[in-house]
Amino acid sequence: MRRLPVASLFMCFWLVERSHCNGSLQDSMRELHTRFAVSLYHTLTETENNSNLIMSPVSVSLSLALLQLGARGNTLAQLEGTLGYNVNDAPVQDFLLHSQGDMSNTSQGMWLRQTCTLYIQSGVQLLSEFTQHAAAWANTSVVRANFSQPSRTRSQPEGAGHDHDDSWSPQSGSSSGELSGSGEAQAEALWWGHRLQVALVNTVAFRGIWQKQFLFTNTQNLPFILSDGSAIKVPMMYQAAEVSFGQFRTASDQRYTVLELPFLGRSLSLQVVLPSERKTPLSSLESLLTARQLASWDTGLRRTKMDIFLPRFRMQNRFNLRSVLPALGISDAFNPTAADFTGISVEEGLYVSDAFHEVRIEVTEDGSKAAAATAMVLLKRSRAPVFKADRPFLFLLRQINTGSILFMGRVMNPADQAP
Repeated sequence: MRRLPVASLFMCFWLVERSHCNGSLQDSMRELHTRFAVSLYHTLTETENNSNLIMSPVSVSLSLALLQLGARGNTLAQLEGTLGYNVNDAPVQDFLLHSQGDMSNTSQGMWLRQTCTLYIQSGVQLLSEFTQHAAAWANTSVVRANFSQPSRTRSQPEGAGHDHDDSWSPQSGSSSGELSGSGEAQAEALWWGHRLQVALVNTVAFRGIWQKQFLFTNTQNLPFILSDGSAIKVPMMYQAAEVSFGQFRTASDQRYTVLELPFLGRSLSLQVVLPSERKTPLSSLESLLTARQLASWDTGLRRTKMDIFLPRFRMQNRFNLRSVLPALGISDAFNPTAADFTGISVEEGLYVSDAFHEVRIEVTEDGSKAAAATAMVLLKRSRAPVFKADRPFLFLLRQINTGSILFMGRVMNPADQAP
């Protein structure tokens, strides 16, 4: 038998150990991202009662990770405590950058881009180490701003090697589920006047095509039961397909179902979550949703041929995270006397005045906004199980290989259209 050199043996052990560590890190990061997503969702639902909701946990956590690069002391401790990790750790940073690279893949008709911009008052002397680290983050920019003159606020990114462009929102007409951010949040941020020193703005866009598209000719106007018990007619998409489906129970024995619809390329999927009992309000399921519940879906979904009814819907939400993040444990960053961002600048008094988050979603048969008049058809009855989202439901758009939740929200009224 041929013996391996000692150096080769050490290399083999190192590769095995590294593979194990990377797997453990990915599992840990996945769990931490899911916990943050659920916490953020619960916090937002407290103020958005009985209304449609959409948010992007990945986009928000990317912004908080950027702040971590420049935070010190208790400000850093709060950011680390909320996210569950320190972005200054090399393995964590490598994992996050790798995940962002995966999400920027444009193959198989998928287009996903998120941007994070840190507007900093002109005249603030930035540390070169911070601008270099910020430049390493995908689609992240540090921009000089003159908040006392809103019309001249925008400037070129500093130390970030990415173009800054508000016109990146995907054009409609070719996606089956489209989420996009616009420049409106940026514009609002820049009109808050001279009190601003730092404004954090994140936007996100997605465009994808269903692995199996819905047909316009199968869409019918069918009843959708609102949370108050009243019914409205909405365009309900239909298809018969083999999908991943599962039935689950919460800790309090409340039953619910999960349907997963993949996008072309199967790198992303939309999960639709529906209480099993028609009389069960969505709010009771929302309050019981945990990271452990979401993790159970990975092993609990089974391939099943089903009749699927899903309403068209579109919505838009814009949040000022300054009123949201303190509930998650991040308060010092917004406090002029407590904030410590000496990793951004040695000047005292630098704090985050405002942080904006804007997301938009549209889900249709094949993504076209300019749909022709809906044809009324009579669908043949089949013996296949039926998944019918004809009442309020949750949805999550997830990255399949990492489990990261890119978007999370709920549909309370499909007819309540975003502008």
